[in-house]
Amino acid sequence: MRTAIIVFPGVEEMDFVAPFEVLSAARRLGADLEISLTGLEPEITAFHGMRVTGLAPLRAEDPYDAVIVPGGAWLSGGNTGVRRAVAEGCLAPMLRDFHERGAVIASICTGAFLLAEAGLLTGRRATTHHSAKADLTRYEGVELANERVADSGDIVTAGGVTSGLDLALWLVERFFDRELARQTESYLEYERRS
Repeated sequence: MRTAIIVFPGVEEMDFVAPFEVLSAARRLGADLEISLTGLEPEITAFHGMRVTGLAPLRAEDPYDAVIVPGGAWLSGGNTGVRRAVAEGCLAPMLRDFHERGAVIASICTGAFLLAEAGLLTGRRATTHHSAKADLTRYEGVELANERVADSGDIVTAGGVTSGLDLALWLVERFFDRELARQTESYLEYERRS
């Protein structure tokens, strides 16, 4: 399974580190996984100041099985994180392309707004950070889900920040099997929440 985790300036650190850690643990336990931290820039500064370098270039033509879109800074109201990515308009068309070519598109926290901008949440159940749910309902056709992870088939969304752990474990279960997800939880000493 080839997976991209997209990072961008202002992204929440745990939103991308948590799924990276879970998927890397699953790979260590035997899952056939390739995980790339990707971005439109080779280096970014995340919301709390973490500098991330050496990012793989995000290219629409790359064949991914899953693309994970973290959130960040939506609630701050500034021109950073998801708000900046929405305003720049570069990621939404790429997400549509990945989706059209068969990738499962997943979001964590306010990354759901990038999926909504791409038109991928229309007519689907979706969730986001509890403080941003009202904003998400402003997108036509989004059915708000009060779940930690909402799976709509080829689109999967997760609630706020730590929900990325649960989303990644769900992807491990879905793409591989329940036992590997359980082993990954045990390895991480984490119990999935529903």
